[in-house]
Amino acid sequence: MAQTLVLLFAICRLMSTVGLTVEPAELLPRLAVEGQLSLDPAEVAAAGADFGGLARAEPVAVMRPGSAGDVAGLVRAAYGSARGFPVSARGHGHSTGGQALAPGGVVIEMSRGRLEPRPRPAYSPSTGEYYVDVWGGDLWIDVLNWTLANGGLAPKSWTDYLYLSVGGTLSNAGISGQAFHHGPQSSNVYELDVVTGKGELITCSEEQNSELFHGVLGGLGQFGIITRARIALEQAPQRVRWIRVLYSDFGAFTRDQEHLISLHGARPSQRFDYVEGFVIVDEGLVNNWRSSFFSPKNPVKISSVGANGGVLYCLEMTKNYDDSTADTIDEVVEALLRQLSFIPATVFTTDLPYVDFLDRVHKAELRLRAKGLWEVPHPWLNLFVPASRIADFDRGVFRGILGNRTSGPILIYPMNKHKWDDRSSVVTPDEEVFYLVAFLRSALSDSDDPTQSLEYLSQQNQKILEFCDEVGIGIKQYLPHHPTRTEWARHFGPKWARFVRRKAQFDPKFILGTGQGIFHPSSSPLSLLFPS
Repeated sequence: MAQTLVLLFAICRLMSTVGLTVEPAELLPRLAVEGQLSLDPAEVAAAGADFGGLARAEPVAVMRPGSAGDVAGLVRAAYGSARGFPVSARGHGHSTGGQALAPGGVVIEMSRGRLEPRPRPAYSPSTGEYYVDVWGGDLWIDVLNWTLANGGLAPKSWTDYLYLSVGGTLSNAGISGQAFHHGPQSSNVYELDVVTGKGELITCSEEQNSELFHGVLGGLGQFGIITRARIALEQAPQRVRWIRVLYSDFGAFTRDQEHLISLHGARPSQRFDYVEGFVIVDEGLVNNWRSSFFSPKNPVKISSVGANGGVLYCLEMTKNYDDSTADTIDEVVEALLRQLSFIPATVFTTDLPYVDFLDRVHKAELRLRAKGLWEVPHPWLNLFVPASRIADFDRGVFRGILGNRTSGPILIYPMNKHKWDDRSSVVTPDEEVFYLVAFLRSALSDSDDPTQSLEYLSQQNQKILEFCDEVGIGIKQYLPHHPTRTEWARHFGPKWARFVRRKAQFDPKFILGTGQGIFHPSSSPLSLLFPS
């Protein structure tokens, strides 16, 4: 493989020198890359679609690297070619908006073909913290299992779904109900190995090559491909008390959420370890595909709890414990619940192992796969909404545009901005507290209900964006997708100039992440800074 990549690099350097413009489609079939670089039409087609089902762009080839050197060699070849060809990293294929697509180029399947041994946690005397070095394509579920098996440790910050790659979530931020306390996953990484758009393999951290380090975190894959990440660990709890309470008053719901995240600095016994929530618009069970919390034998309906205008709000919390604290868990939870203003008699609790709680979404995924309801288009819309305007959002969207139909769960929970590093590429509202509002919908092409179609849900997403713009709610998209460069510049706002500068420094031929359409090879630096 190494000889093949050297040959590929040499050919591309020659093409660049003499001014030839051989395309990857012409070049790659000449190379002996069996087992590493595939031109198989079925594999190419699979790498040309993403989880959202809205974007499609086939590459020429699919690569499965055995090492970071393979990734670097391929990117060097692309960079050394006359015009450069697109290269994108693909983790578990769960991205939306074209982030993992490489039209006419090569997709690197990071979650397959890893040759290194499984990582073991280590201790840093300088920080007094444990950490683990993992491959960028490793899935978080595997990282969890490895670290638990070696010292009972676990990463501090999570996403709700664990079958995502480490590099993929760090390239966006990585958020869940622990973010109010620990910050996003991108705030819980000590060091990275990154292959830049020039094919350079660079180790970076806050102290070393910091511009690349902060640029890649939340950088949407635009500045480099993460091949190694050093993840912060903590001692994992044994069990979780999982609590849900219901509200019909949105003001009380958000006041209680914001109160709970304000306790981030309190002692463990004086705060919850996880705070999320969701909106219930559809009449029916409070349960959804994200968990098996409520028993089908004991359904909870909106009408049974007197919802205001047909909308309920569910506050979801957990308290971690182990054998040494099991005797006091009831007292701790009851004291915290007494601070809240939920509907009386709507407290639902369950206890389960820590791993089972973290992996709760995967069990629901397996049920949907069995019914053929997982591999469908997912027109998701994820928004960061400033806390000062969340009530306006509720009136206009939850009790307005949605019209009592959702076609999927709606998450809503607040986070503390100071837990995020503003030096990263992630964009958040300019307020200390902001909410994630995530519309996680699924479109069904064979449904008789037109409100479940991809067209209807996409149009509804657009209405939500237009409403926010019309009434001046300063939202920012999480997992962003924008059709024009002007909209991308607006999205990044004051960070746009820095984003452009980092692109020019680390990916000057605009090879990486072309599927999102942020940058194009024909773009000039001046046109990027002042988009039309």
